[in-house]
Amino acid sequence: MMEKDFSVTILSQDNKLYQGRAKSLNVPAETGYLGVLANHDFLISNLVSGKITIRKPSDELLVINSKGKGFLEVAKNNATILLTSA
Repeated sequence: MMEKDFSVTILSQDNKLYQGRAKSLNVPAETGYLGVLANHDFLISNLVSGKITIRKPSDELLVINSKGKGFLEVAKNNATILLTSA
């Protein structure tokens, strides 16, 4: 059976903004918003300022406002985001 959620970690220079499971993740990339779901292929992207939206397994939405640049890596059902400012 394929997993329906995946792990997300969001870090800024100062602290850990989020660590937990998600059903979906939307991030502001240089070429537009990117969506990530469970079992997504390997992905690396530069991020720009904008809204990062996480849909938790409970369907609750969490929105984090990124005010600077960042970096996204998706690999093996783990998404890691590093931000300069949020």
